[in-house]
Amino acid sequence: MKIRTRFAPSPTGMMHVGNLRSAIFAYLICKKDQGEFILRIEDTDQTRKVEGALEFIYDTLKICGITFDEGPLNPGDYGPYIQSERLDIYPKYAEQLVEQGDAYYCFCTSERLEKLRREAEAKKVPFLYDGFCRGLSESEIESNKQKQKPVIRQKIPKTGTVVYEDLVYGKMTFQNNLLEDQILIKSDGYPTYNFANVIDDHLMKITHVIRANEYLTATPKYNLLYEALGFPKPVYIHLPMVVDENGRKLGKRHGAVSFMELYEQGYLAEAVVNYLVLLGWKPESTKEIFSLPELIKEFDPKRINKAPAKYDLKKLQWVNAHYIKKLSLTELVALVYPFLEKEYGKIDQKWAKHLIKIHQNHLSYGQEIIAITEMFFHEDYQITSDAKAFLEENKEEANKVIKAFVEQITNLDQWEVTEISQLIKQVGEQLNVRGKGLYMPIRIAVSGQMHGPELPDTIYLLGKEKLLANVEKVLN
Repeated sequence: MKIRTRFAPSPTGMMHVGNLRSAIFAYLICKKDQGEFILRIEDTDQTRKVEGALEFIYDTLKICGITFDEGPLNPGDYGPYIQSERLDIYPKYAEQLVEQGDAYYCFCTSERLEKLRREAEAKKVPFLYDGFCRGLSESEIESNKQKQKPVIRQKIPKTGTVVYEDLVYGKMTFQNNLLEDQILIKSDGYPTYNFANVIDDHLMKITHVIRANEYLTATPKYNLLYEALGFPKPVYIHLPMVVDENGRKLGKRHGAVSFMELYEQGYLAEAVVNYLVLLGWKPESTKEIFSLPELIKEFDPKRINKAPAKYDLKKLQWVNAHYIKKLSLTELVALVYPFLEKEYGKIDQKWAKHLIKIHQNHLSYGQEIIAITEMFFHEDYQITSDAKAFLEENKEEANKVIKAFVEQITNLDQWEVTEISQLIKQVGEQLNVRGKGLYMPIRIAVSGQMHGPELPDTIYLLGKEKLLANVEKVLN
């Protein structure tokens, strides 16, 4: 049997990293066995639909290299692939369930349901619909239909259990009397997410359902629907939750947690994909850097963890830095230069290229270039406390080096890295000083810092005028 998995997002905004991770896992599971990956848009909740969200979904998957075999943009044999275009499909299955006695019409008003919720809150118990309409007679149903449109609710058995096997969490058992009679068809004729999900997965021949573990407790109701409709059940793979550093579910309050936000900050798509796979999955080896083809080959869903996966921005930056180091200079400039231009306007291309090149091994994401190159753009010279302490401890020796350096650099005509490097060497030979005793006073004098890119590169980029102004402030 060919494996068919799906990614079924709702168009409610930019794609959260947790949703993207689900898409990646579903993609890897099917491609590992040459299966088929389907994109389905679940937009039955029209009140939450966000303009442009559909394009965000398409763009995110495309940028990440996650291609789908069937979907709205490349229909196959099981479309339409947008739920709002499938509305004629769901009612007949709901009516079939009513006829079988596995569902019923419900006429309870929103006011009555709200009253039940408040009573449950007062008793500090979970809210469950009380089944008020389960026993309505045919005449009562017909009479009520004349006054209002009903919803259709699933009739959950009051006794017994639902047992199913999850590939990650193992055997799951739920008591039926703790499950609510969920709504299948709303009064506006739209199916609920849970009902449309079951119907579409069956009709699209989905064999493996991969989703967040928050659906573990909803799956028993899905299975009762599968059984009532005579559908074969899929293989379930529930993924561990993504949490913040305090163990709370990751949300928008944590900053850039949508893919597009990360992408716009200069995180590379392949690095984000690589990192997200490590959130809840452990390879057999200690290797952590994987290309997408390598992930397809290596991925084993049995190595998905049960424990929550912590979203660690520093770890993401570490992974991203690895990918940045592998970029060609042309690719690096294309990634980084737009951030400089946005911040400072047009910059000399030769100078900018040199600036970007020498910072390649210090970048963990594109936008970081602004913070780590600040001294090359701002006139306000600042000396760090550790640099100031070094100069005070080595005042006499440092002054000699700085003055000798100023004397020679002032008269340097050819402002190139090789000439600057040779000049520093000559200062060392003149004073018979080398190593830290030579380079540190000069670095502090020109930049106010004890660390940074190679000193000749730093001097070249600062330019003679700015450099001499900085040194004068130190000497004074």
